[in-house]
Amino acid sequence: MTAVEYVEVARATSERGEVVLRERRDPDAPEGSTTVLELRVNGVFVMDNCETSSEVALAEAALSVVDEPRSVLVGGLGLGFTAHEVLADHRVEHLVVAELEEALVGWFRDGTIPHGQAFLADDRLSIAVVDVRQVVAEAAEESFDLVLLDVDNGPDFLVHEGNAELYGPEFLAAVHRCLRPGGAVAVWSSTRAPGLERAMTEVYAGCATRECPVVLQGREDTYFLYTGQRRRDEG
Repeated sequence: MTAVEYVEVARATSERGEVVLRERRDPDAPEGSTTVLELRVNGVFVMDNCETSSEVALAEAALSVVDEPRSVLVGGLGLGFTAHEVLADHRVEHLVVAELEEALVGWFRDGTIPHGQAFLADDRLSIAVVDVRQVVAEAAEESFDLVLLDVDNGPDFLVHEGNAELYGPEFLAAVHRCLRPGGAVAVWSSTRAPGLERAMTEVYAGCATRECPVVLQGREDTYFLYTGQRRRDEG
């Protein structure tokens, strides 16, 4: 078996550290196979374009519990698959994606990420190059029907240490404020996160946990989606 090769496509640095886009090339893969694109932040694997089922499931899980998801906020652009799935729902009228790394957004816009320009072409999509906390803090009350958080590998595997507060009751309460009655928040985690589940149960009317089996480079694993909903009788 020939070793997998990694070829750097793009690299950027900011005050938060380093963002790297690279190709993963398997010499033993069948001819014509799609080259795998990986996104890493500060050396931490964030995602690739090979196994995207959990990103799609995050969108599906949230969209399934809201009757009219007209206005949606996604925290974290990644490689765009969660946002792309949200926009596949004809009920969505406006999607805001908050992405902290300007370079990543630039790679979408200039074609460094091959599918980037196509993903950004939908006129319902707005990209905010800011922390998702700023978007939530500045949002008017009851302005979103859905908020999806996919900025880390979950509360136990943070891309940036400062993101820990995103999974606590204070920020989840801020999200609750900007949700319309019946709206929902969904959070992705690469591991089971009982602390997040407790925090969501504290703020919302319970917390639904959904397991998402995946296969990563031949290895079976399970990711988790946590969903909380604002009661419809809250005003």
